[in-house]
Amino acid sequence: MAKPKLLIIEDDVGLCNQYRWAFPGYETLFAHNRQAAIGAAQREQPPVAIMDLGLPPDPDGVTEGFATLEQLSRQMPEMKVVVATSHVDRTYALRAVASGAYDFCDKPIEIEVLRTVVDRALRLYELEQENRQLSQAAASGALKRIVTGSDAMLKVNRTIERVAPTNVTLLLLGESGTGKELLAHAVHELSPRAGEPFIAINCGAIPETLLESELFGYEKGSFTGAAKQSVGKIESANHGTLFLDEIGDLPQPLQVKLLRFLQEQTVERIGGRAPIQVDVRVVSATNVAIEERVERGTFRGDLFFRLNAVSVRIPPLRERGSDAMLLARFFLNRFNRELNRNLRGFSEAAVAAIGSHAWPGNVRELENRVRRAVVMADGRFIDAPDLELAPAAMTALDFDLRSARLRADREVLLRALAHSNNRLSATAKLLGVSRPTLYGLLEQHDLMPARSSPEENGED
Repeated sequence: MAKPKLLIIEDDVGLCNQYRWAFPGYETLFAHNRQAAIGAAQREQPPVAIMDLGLPPDPDGVTEGFATLEQLSRQMPEMKVVVATSHVDRTYALRAVASGAYDFCDKPIEIEVLRTVVDRALRLYELEQENRQLSQAAASGALKRIVTGSDAMLKVNRTIERVAPTNVTLLLLGESGTGKELLAHAVHELSPRAGEPFIAINCGAIPETLLESELFGYEKGSFTGAAKQSVGKIESANHGTLFLDEIGDLPQPLQVKLLRFLQEQTVERIGGRAPIQVDVRVVSATNVAIEERVERGTFRGDLFFRLNAVSVRIPPLRERGSDAMLLARFFLNRFNRELNRNLRGFSEAAVAAIGSHAWPGNVRELENRVRRAVVMADGRFIDAPDLELAPAAMTALDFDLRSARLRADREVLLRALAHSNNRLSATAKLLGVSRPTLYGLLEQHDLMPARSSPEENGED
């Protein structure tokens, strides 16, 4: 694999040579002034740069350094710049971070500290690149507004793509804020009805006394205040799609009328005498355990089966792996455009907080938190307090393959020992290794069980 590129912006040749041997895992590039730095950054597209604030023609000041940093931030916003400064006044370092730098290190440089900062910057860059690629891949599909990299959510998308061209009723099951209406829109847009109306109504948000007239409409003079004829939501959706959100909250008297509409594709306005023929595809959704309501008798079983020709469960955000960070990046880009901000990303504390939060409000909660953070953030990066999230316990990400293999080996050994009740012969057979190999593994991981007798350890 090609080494990641590291741009060194430094006019001290001796220090440049130190950087060269200090970063053997990187392809080091060097620039000694602003013009060379901008050219190298545009040409080589390095993920990380180390930059001295004292650059010619102002090597003893910071004017040229800040001018270079600000130009890099505008032209290469994804690149992570680590500022190296010998100025005693810490305000220069803080100003550099506010101007777009990822982090800073004081001179004289402690190489181990600088390596750690650069490696962390590279990991953040790679994570952001992965998020951008996943977002672009999601945007190129048929369900372009569903941003996901989760296998569970991609399975939902495939189901929607298969069901949409048909005319079957669809029931979407999922917690509040998981995107049920967005998926209902996708069903409509992928169906032959895409050019016709999409009408949505929340059955739990409208008082029972008004819901019937909202759904079915009414004739002039049919009740006090009915000064003119009104067409209902069902009739308005003729030839298109009707989305019934929170269908589990539909009052029982209206369940009978809705069932008749589904069976006959006709509606009768309040005060009307003649049935009106309609052609409507119905998609419904609920965040309650509707089957339990059927068992209790509060929701009609025959209506449930009519609505439930195909059902799709939408996983909550906490079950969608890294989707929270992917969506956070998507919302940041959107709100940057809408609110005319230029925030560059999320701090490591924000990334950790997003990953550890349970998201009880799902995607809607994440969207609202990112919108607020884009409005309120003072720096160039969104931090955990901007999202009103408690900082998560920060643990260093371990990308070392040998360490990962050792952890995996230890976990499998522990499971095998527990499954075989610490009998070594049975453990070796489970793992598919010889007894000497097993002994070596147990000693390596300090897992040798206490031995009381050959029989207890499965020995002959």
